[in-house]
This record gives sequence, C-alpha cells and structure tokens, in this order.
Amino acid sequence: MVHARSRPILITLTGVLTVLLGLGLLLPGIWLLTLGGSAYYAIAGVALVAAGALLATDRRAGIWLYALYLIGSVVWVIASVGFDGWRMIPPLAAPAVFGIWIFSPWIAGKMHDSAGRSRFNGVSLGGMGACAALFVFMFVCGWTITSSRFIHPSPFPDRAATGAVPGVEANGNATPGSNEWRYYGGTPAGDRYATPSQITAANVGHLTRAWTFHTGDLPRPGENSRGREFSFEATPIKVGDRLYFCTPHRDVIALDATTGKQVWRYSPRGEYGANIYQACRGVSYFEAPEGAPCAHRIVSTDSGSPPTLFELDADTGQLCQSFGHNGVVDLRDGMGDVPPGFHFITSPPMVIHNRIMTSGWVYDNQSVGEPSGVIRGFDATTGQLAWAWDMDRMPTNKPLDPGETFTRGTPNGWGVYTADPKLNMVYIPLGTPTPDYFGGQRRPTDEKYDSSVVALDIETGLERWHFQTTHHDLWDFDLPIGPSLVDLPDAQGNMVPALVQTNKQGELFVLDRRTGKPFYRVDEVPVPKGDIPGEHYSPTQPLSVDMPNLRRPNPTEDDMWGATPFDQLACRIVYHRERFQGLYTPPSLNGTIGNPAFDGVADWYGATIDPTRRVLYVNTTYIPFLMNMVTQKQGLSEGLYKPWAGWGHPYPEPVFTNNPQHGLPYGIVVKPWLGIFGAPCLAPPWGLTQAIDLQTRKVIWQRALGTTKNVGPGALRMPLGLPTGIFSMGGSLITSTNLLFMGATADQAFRVLDARNGSVLYETELDAGGNATPMTYTGKDGRQYVVIAVGGHGGLKTRNGDEVVAFALPKQGQ
Repeated sequence: MVHARSRPILITLTGVLTVLLGLGLLLPGIWLLTLGGSAYYAIAGVALVAAGALLATDRRAGIWLYALYLIGSVVWVIASVGFDGWRMIPPLAAPAVFGIWIFSPWIAGKMHDSAGRSRFNGVSLGGMGACAALFVFMFVCGWTITSSRFIHPSPFPDRAATGAVPGVEANGNATPGSNEWRYYGGTPAGDRYATPSQITAANVGHLTRAWTFHTGDLPRPGENSRGREFSFEATPIKVGDRLYFCTPHRDVIALDATTGKQVWRYSPRGEYGANIYQACRGVSYFEAPEGAPCAHRIVSTDSGSPPTLFELDADTGQLCQSFGHNGVVDLRDGMGDVPPGFHFITSPPMVIHNRIMTSGWVYDNQSVGEPSGVIRGFDATTGQLAWAWDMDRMPTNKPLDPGETFTRGTPNGWGVYTADPKLNMVYIPLGTPTPDYFGGQRRPTDEKYDSSVVALDIETGLERWHFQTTHHDLWDFDLPIGPSLVDLPDAQGNMVPALVQTNKQGELFVLDRRTGKPFYRVDEVPVPKGDIPGEHYSPTQPLSVDMPNLRRPNPTEDDMWGATPFDQLACRIVYHRERFQGLYTPPSLNGTIGNPAFDGVADWYGATIDPTRRVLYVNTTYIPFLMNMVTQKQGLSEGLYKPWAGWGHPYPEPVFTNNPQHGLPYGIVVKPWLGIFGAPCLAPPWGLTQAIDLQTRKVIWQRALGTTKNVGPGALRMPLGLPTGIFSMGGSLITSTNLLFMGATADQAFRVLDARNGSVLYETELDAGGNATPMTYTGKDGRQYVVIAVGGHGGLKTRNGDEVVAFALPKQGQ
C-alpha cells in the first residue's frame, strides 16, 4: 500500500523546498497583482506550492505539475518579451536548473508510481534534457540578442577626412601632426582626435604591451570602503618626449614617452583622510613667457587639506619658486570656511593665453552654504588671481574687498574645460547649487545658471553667453565635462564654429560656440511635476529634438530584470510602488526611480569627435537609481545620517549615498536600483557604444559592449563573461585611421573598434580597471604608442591597480 512504502528523505526535502519557493512567488505575487502588475507570479506560486506538496507526499503528479509550470512559464515569457534571451533568464533559468534536479534519478527516479514502483524512465530523462535544453536556449538567445543590438542603421559618412581641428592652428602649442598631446582631450577643443597613423585596421590585431609603469599609489586603509572611492582616471599629456600625469593621491610623475621609465616624481604629501573621493584626471602644461624662470611648466593641484594649485618645472620636477608662494597657491583664499574634504579639484585646469582656469569639486548635498562654485582665472606666470567669475556679484568679475568671500553654494564647474583660443573663450560645464535635490530656497542666480554651459572671456573672466541644459535641476544633472568643439556646415554649406555638449540625460546639445544659440533645434518639452511641500518645479525642460538622444526607451514592467524570478519579482514590485513618469520625474517622499540618475548616461568622460569626418563617439551606461526623499526628522531618527552643528564645527563621518542636505527640510537617500541578489533591476544591455553623424544627425552604429566578467566587488567578481553590455567609466580615442581605442568598461578589458562599423578588432584583459581615457603619440623610435591608466574605479568596483600601460605594434624583427 502507498502509505506503507519508504519515502526517500531527498524527495521530502525537495517537495518542502518547492513549497517554500512557491510561497516566495505567491505571496509577493499577490502584492504585485494588487499594484496592477502581472498575474504570472501569483499563478506560478500556486503551481509550485501544489507541485511541492505532491512531491513531498511522493506523488508523481508533482513532477508533471512542475513540467506544466515550466511550459506555462515559457509561453508567458515568449508572449511578454519574445526570444530576448536576457529577459527570458529571470523567470526561466533558475527554474530550469531546479527542474534538472526534480527530473533526476535522485528525485523522479526514486518516486513511486501507482503500483508502488520507482524507476528512472524515459520521461525523467526527457525532462532533464528539456530543462537543460531550455537553460542553454536562453543563453544562446542572449548571445544572439546581444549581437542583434550591434546595429548600424546609417552608413559611415563617405566624406573625405578634411577640415581643421577647431582651435588648434590658433594655438601654436598643438598643431596637427606635431605629435604632441598637451591637453586632456589632445587639444583645447577636447575632441580626443589623433593623427598618428601607424596602427591601422590591418595590423591592430598585433598590438602588444610595449611597457608598463607602476606608480605605487594604491588605496590606503579606509579608502574604497564606507562609501569612499579611489579611482585612477588620469589621461597623460605629452610634451616633447615626456609624459606627465597625476596619481589619485596627487603625485605628479614624468615618464620617458618611449621607454616608460620614470624621469622625476613630485609628491605634495597632502592630508587626504577627509576626502571621500580620491581621483585626479590629469595635469596641464604651460610655456612661460620668454625670459621667465621655469620655461616649461606642469600645472597641477593637490586635493589635500588645504587644497592647492602649484607649478613644477617640467624638466626637473621642482616647484617653480616664482609662481604663487614658493610655487604654490592656497585655493582657500576668498573661500571662507572650507572643512577638510569639502572642496578640491579633480580635473586638470584649462591653461591657455597665460590663464589657469578652474573651479573645483564640492562635497555636495551635505548642507546649505557649501563652498563657492566660483570660477577663477590665475595668471599662469605669477600665480596671482587675474579674475574670478562669481555669478552672484555685480559685476560678476568684481574683485573681493578685504574680508569678503565668494558667494557660497553657487553652481561649480568640476569637470574638464574646453576652449577656443581664436575666439578667446573658455567653456565651463556648471553643476547645481548644492544641495542638489531640493530647490525651494535657491536664489535667482542659482536658477539662471545651474546645469549650464558658460562661455567666459579668457582674458577678463566676463561672461560671453550661457546655455542652460536643465531648468531648476532637482536630479544632480550637473554638466560633468565641457563641450567638444567641432566645425559644422550650415544649410548653405558654410562652416560654422559649433560645439557639442553632452549631459547625464543623454542629450546632445549642438550650439554655435560664438553665441551659445542652438545650431540644431532645441525645444522646451513639458515634464512631470512633483508634490514636495515648499518645492517648485519647472513645467518644461530643453530637449535637443533634432539630434539622436543617447537614452534607452523608458522601461516597462517587462524590462525588470534579476538573476532569479524572486529578485525580478521584487524589482517589479518596486517599479509599481515608486514614482516613475519617465525622464525628469522629480524626487518624492514616496520614492522615485531615477532613470537616468546622477551617474548619468554619459558622465565625466564625455564624447569623442572626429572633427575631419564630423562623427561623434560616446560610451553610454544604463544604471537606474532609487531616490527616496525623507524629512530631516525621519533621516536623523532612522540614523540615515548624523546631525551637524554647522560650519566651523567638525563634520560627521560621511555616508556616501545618504545625503543629509542640512539646513533644508529634507534629506535624500540615493542608491543603485538592484535586486535582492545584486543584479540590476533593468534588463541588459547595461552599456552601449554609439557613433553619430553630426552632419546628418543620424546614428551610424550602436552596439552593446562589455561582458559580466570581473564585474562586482572583491571575491564576488563574476568569473564568466556573459555579453550583456556593461557599465563604463572612461572615454575613447579616435585616430585618423578610423580606430576607436577604449578601456572604460567594468569588465576590465581594453578594446580597439573599427570606427566605421563598431566591430571589435582587438581585445585584451587588463590587470585592473582601465577606467580612464587613452591617448596616443609616436615615440622617438618611430612606433605609435597608445597609453591608458589602469587602476580601477571605486564607483564601478573594478579592481584597483597602479599601472600606466603603453600598447604598440611589435618592433621590427620581433
């Protein structure tokens, strides 16, 4: 009799586990259903509970019911997302693997039929095979879908590689073919276009490491933890046969550009303990007037306490004593109270026409009245302050009187600047008046300039024009890099000096760089409003309607992702609970999905432009965030952050994702939107590289780039490289031979793409994250070198290192 037979304990445990898994879908599935979401999870939960109960009582009907659950899931998935393998994975992958176990000889083979017999028969074998086939099928579909996202809807422009690089001839320091890389972006135009042509599509597959230099600068105790970030983001500059760059802790190093051997090193030895962000994107170069000491100078900054600006003799690495006070300028002058870690510079200053122009990074979202975002222009020869553009003063370049300080809390320009020396303009990307997420107390000048690109006169610091990319910014949509300059033909075929400004929302604003007027149409588009008491909202936002935007379409419930059906279900619940009405959905007390959010579609690395063919290349990332506004009482009572007595008092231990916004009615918690197992809640691709024709305003090609290999912190790094397309931090380099060089991706790979169609021509794994922008030049030995910093990025959790790596073709005879 059935009740008398022995029941293997594995069958009972498997049945109980199946019931528990079913409840894990059923109960939250009912919740999702009440929120207006899919009924699938509740139905699947019922099926699993019933199948588990049958299995636990040694009834083979449980196997058939589990098979029916799988078949129903496949039908539902195909009806919802088609054969998109990555979107099929959450509801099917884990159940398929579990199905192999259920149909195995240890479960199905040990269960008894109605006659009391147990055997591993053809049905069990077929079930195992079907589950395994389903598992493989999803990943094959995933690979196929990734390949299908390698699209090229428009042809590569068949226009000759002609035309000037904007601003280069007018700046005698860097002419085409001079083999110099004197600015972060190669030239003041910031296009990252290079003329060396030895490496081509025909030979790039033979690239090899020519040399590797180790800086010795690695995270110190406490850095890259507790919300702190350590990132090696530097792009070296090249002057003569030397490379110059800075490390995250601000050492400045000179290398022989051909051999990679150290020539000299300067260590400011600042106190960095209060900094939550250790990064330095590069140094600048200045040629002093004839007869001045230190004829060739390296300009850099120290992010320690106090933050300083200094100049070094490019030949010796010694401080230029005639600059500032024994080579150093204290950047706290005129800034008022600046606690350690609240203000320093991460990007190389723009140095041109005897001016050093910079603002600074501000530890934003901590309090009202933070350090000023003033833009300062220093005499590059003497270090004296030549002008300061303080938007709240009249006139804006009015010198400070004794005892005065620059206006606190104004939008700052922390990213890399660009300039047109012929027009005598520097282009400043401005951020938001901090705190970022509540604007109910902002001043008129804050509203006028936040998230704007501003053109200043290099000589005087007076404004020539400004263009606002976000009105009343409540999302931390600051401009993280200056525009790239390019000349474009107008309707009559006349070449117009233009610029392309990227932003975190994925817009491409193309402006006349002489006037700031849109070169391609910009419309004011209605956007969602909010309901925070004391806040007001801009009814419209500017969108560059004639240019492709870099965003993905707004996600739907079917775009929710996860490693298993359980975290996908959790993401779907959040999707329905949180407020999301597309781009510019404002923060709310009930929670908002930020897609994109403060990390943006494109961040501090910006775009790369081939100015001769007028094609733009850009890396884009898709990481949605959750933004939860809280009252100050709630934030303090829940321990989200600590109280603070105000300026002049020690600041509490920082919590990176919890923004107290002291002095305002609300704080806010901003964090990546991840499932319960750490997978993003948005389905792949998570990163793309795109090429856009700036003349026809069409996408030339777009591809998912990067895999899951090496993604994740420490021991949790993924060992498998699934081609989902992955997040990136870092820019690219374009050469006259139509090669696109880049590290950037979180999988720690270095790649070379055919810029004409996006195909990968060369790929190698780096020792750490290559989350910086590469540069190139020809060495004394006649070889073309491509150099990139390989040291990781704290935000992406890529592996830290201390390498500067040069790639080149093998020497002749090797």
